[in-house]
Amino acid sequence: MPIIGSFGAGSGRGFGLGGKTDQYIVATGGTIITCGDYKTHIFTSDGTFCVSAGAGPVAKADYLVVAGGGGGGGFYYSGGGGAGGFRTSNSLSLPVASPLANGEGVTVLVQAYPITVGGGGAGGNDGNTPQRAGFSGSNSIFSSITSTGGGGGGHDDNPATSGGSGGGASGYAPTPLYPLKGAGAAGNTPPVSPPQGQAGGSTTTCTSPTTDPRGSGGGGAGGVGNPARPGPGVGGIGSYIEDAFIGPTAPSYGEAGPVSSTRYFAAGGGGGGGPSAPSGPATAGGIGGGGDGYGPSNGPGPAGSGTTNTGGGGGGVGNNAPNSTGYVGGSGGSGIVMIRYKFQ
Repeated sequence: MPIIGSFGAGSGRGFGLGGKTDQYIVATGGTIITCGDYKTHIFTSDGTFCVSAGAGPVAKADYLVVAGGGGGGGFYYSGGGGAGGFRTSNSLSLPVASPLANGEGVTVLVQAYPITVGGGGAGGNDGNTPQRAGFSGSNSIFSSITSTGGGGGGHDDNPATSGGSGGGASGYAPTPLYPLKGAGAAGNTPPVSPPQGQAGGSTTTCTSPTTDPRGSGGGGAGGVGNPARPGPGVGGIGSYIEDAFIGPTAPSYGEAGPVSSTRYFAAGGGGGGGPSAPSGPATAGGIGGGGDGYGPSNGPGPAGSGTTNTGGGGGGVGNNAPNSTGYVGGSGGSGIVMIRYKFQ
């Protein structure tokens, strides 16, 4: 007699090769958005993605994992913070996908997946801490996917630091005493493919405050930080996911950008402005949540912070009074984790 298969709730194709039943994912955790045949779980803080059913090829999920952004440097024409690492997949074939999207996705098992959403790094502060460079952001994690926190923006005697995207350099070129201070830090650290971020901008031409020093922008997922010269040191642009990845609440997350019907995340912070910087934000953060850099006319700051749950880097701060204290860079924005799958 032929074997009759029983198709339970959530079944995909019934019995497949080897007698295993393909079953759509059933899960809880985070904020759950339903759009057509797909669900997206959105985590803006730590939580648990708890899978109670799912098997076979249909039990595959796409992800967006963005780490916390790095803080901007504090005091004396500091660099912007680098964006948190940006990692996403598009195995479910949305029409519009970031060039950084992995085509594989994650095969989900019946188990609990702890979710870590990285916090943004604090801005550098010349008055209260010996670290005038910005602090690095924290990692975000889902399953086997780890995105690295963004690097901190540099100060004239503390170099920028590497991370998911690298921090931007201070407004001074290298000297024998501080050979690294004019260099933007590396992104995509540790390296993954596709890359999770880009390098911060570098400074090569300024050695004296009298020549209007400015900080360089922090790196973003989609572009390197802009150098202070020819300037301005705008933060690197982030990267994006399609609105349909998020569903009808898409405008609540990330930032609109040049690619239509998408939301941008993980942009670099703007560098600190020099003495000639205008009032108001001196340099813009990148599209995707980067904080604005401040110039001397803005006072001691803090400079603009990265937007919450975008992984944007914080802005650097500028100052032309060498003996003043209390200048503070902007803090990085916290990260975010999203998980999308077909549930019927």
